[in-house]
Amino acid sequence: MKTNRFFMLLGVFALSLFMPVLSFAESPWSARLRATYLETVDRSGAFSALGINFPTNAVSVSDKLIPEIDIDYVFTETLSAELVLTIPQKHSVNLAGAGRLGSFKYLPPTLYLQYKPALEGAFKPYFGLGVNFTLIFDDNLSVAGVPLKLENYNLGVAGQAGFDYRINDRWHFNVDIKRAVIRTDVLAGGAKLTTAKLDPWLYAVGFRYDL
Repeated sequence: MKTNRFFMLLGVFALSLFMPVLSFAESPWSARLRATYLETVDRSGAFSALGINFPTNAVSVSDKLIPEIDIDYVFTETLSAELVLTIPQKHSVNLAGAGRLGSFKYLPPTLYLQYKPALEGAFKPYFGLGVNFTLIFDDNLSVAGVPLKLENYNLGVAGQAGFDYRINDRWHFNVDIKRAVIRTDVLAGGAKLTTAKLDPWLYAVGFRYDL
């Protein structure tokens, strides 16, 4: 009986030592839901096609408001990771002097490593650096009846800055700005015409919820 009591007390003591770790492990996750305005920089090199010389930055891609959901995992008080997700997006493409070329779809998941200064209070800024992997598909583009193609993926760096403002124990108001390097070659008959540099700015507001 005394032996059982000893092991019971030992178990309670061990559990008390690990409780801070367990309580943290229960909630290293959080989620953010944002409304994000995506603004492309619309840069491209000069090129010639169909006997026409097109100037620099002749290719433009539409801007749009997109939904964004993000999953966060906390490693330490100052270090965390964020996976940025959205649904597949469709953008129209225009060429100066030729009009609308068509459209394409893309999916741009991005993974950030974030640094959060250890500050007291409700205001919590953060800074992130990450990698963007963009899948490009369903491109339906042509000029004067000549079909055009885009590269089907892009890998680039991304930067981020923002802040959370605590409303209560679980909810936070969030403001965020990101910049990603997204570029794709424009091809005609297998030959490269130019490189379209979207390199979008993403301006977002939303809420974070601690799980």
